[in-house]
Amino acid sequence: MSRSQLVAEHLPLLRRYARALTGSQASGDAYVAAMLEALLQDPALLEEKHGPRVGLFRLFTQIWNSVSLNETTDKGAAPVASEQRLSNLTALARQAFLLLSLEGFAEEEVGHILNTDVTHVRDLADTAGRELAAEIATDVLIIEDETFIAMDLESLVKNLGHNVIGVARTHTDAIALAKAKRPGLILADIQLADGSSGLDAVNELLKSFEVPVVFITAYPERFLTGERPEPAFLISKPFQPAMVSAVASQALFFQRNSKSRPRAAAS
Repeated sequence: MSRSQLVAEHLPLLRRYARALTGSQASGDAYVAAMLEALLQDPALLEEKHGPRVGLFRLFTQIWNSVSLNETTDKGAAPVASEQRLSNLTALARQAFLLLSLEGFAEEEVGHILNTDVTHVRDLADTAGRELAAEIATDVLIIEDETFIAMDLESLVKNLGHNVIGVARTHTDAIALAKAKRPGLILADIQLADGSSGLDAVNELLKSFEVPVVFITAYPERFLTGERPEPAFLISKPFQPAMVSAVASQALFFQRNSKSRPRAAAS
């Protein structure tokens, strides 16, 4: 298999990771594009000691950590040193958390991608877990027509410290539950019991208020081709609990950051 074929094979997974890391497909793709441009100029940058996928993620990480667009600060205002260190720590912890939980890399592979050792990887993952658990507890609406999957999701989000306001099996139920108590996070299937669409329900709700959304579905192509909210996150069934935990936490993290930026700029 040629190098270009190896890159193409793993590119969708890297785009998924980049989207989760940045909170936007456009921003994620911009970093992926920068990595591909660097690779075209110097193919030797793709180090394959641990396999092509690890090599690609390692190169992407070098690009991500070297580009100043990672930092969001007011124009003309230098960040306070302590805030800068905290920002860097949070970003690195977030990378370790996603690489382990979303992408399924082994700790040794994550250490190689992040250019650190396994002990530090574990410390970073623990930091991310504690930060997320302390800051993002919210009310969750589950839109899911399969009883056992809904039960699994309800148990999972409660164990993360969230409160489940209800489980909706249809479009109508979802709208009613959300209007009764506005959720801070929605976990939604796309195809529901009565033939209605969870995607349509979410789009209707988003006309009234902003809320992060994670779609968990056996029909990902319907999300990719339909009218979808942005940002939104996608998990294919069957899912791993760790992936749901990681993606839900990231969705809430980016929602919190997007709300905090205007306040920071106005102060």
